[in-house]
Amino acid sequence: MKEFKCILVDEQATINIGAELAAIVKQQNKGLVAYLHGDLGAGKTTLTRGFVIGMGHIGKVKSPTYTLVEPYDLADWHIYHFDLYRLSDPEELEFMGIRDYFNSDCCSFIEWPEKGAGFIVNADIHLNLAYSGEQRELSIVAENLWGEDILRLLSAR
Repeated sequence: MKEFKCILVDEQATINIGAELAAIVKQQNKGLVAYLHGDLGAGKTTLTRGFVIGMGHIGKVKSPTYTLVEPYDLADWHIYHFDLYRLSDPEELEFMGIRDYFNSDCCSFIEWPEKGAGFIVNADIHLNLAYSGEQRELSIVAENLWGEDILRLLSAR
């Protein structure tokens, strides 16, 4: 399976799909790199919030719009939520030690990944969120075998 699609009827549905992704990652005990695509306000941060909470974080999950990255260090996992929208030069990522964010115990969600081209690792999955009236349409595209496993497990839920 290369693509999974669904309609997210509200904010809670968006949080729930993030939590479902978290359950799969925990069950398979593998890190994840997810690229997030969509217009401003489409639900990228909301989906990531569901993932972070689903991985066991207790507390606020905020957007990294002004900080470039929000880290969440849990007992067994490191989760990083990047927002590269304000990145002026992708080389800035090299100076912040971007390679340290992509290990087997890490999950990275990257908004506006095209702004980091050449400095970030390839995605396992692409999460594409689009407006559909008051709802959102989610398309998840697999980029490798791990991504395909995620989609297979997600569609079986």
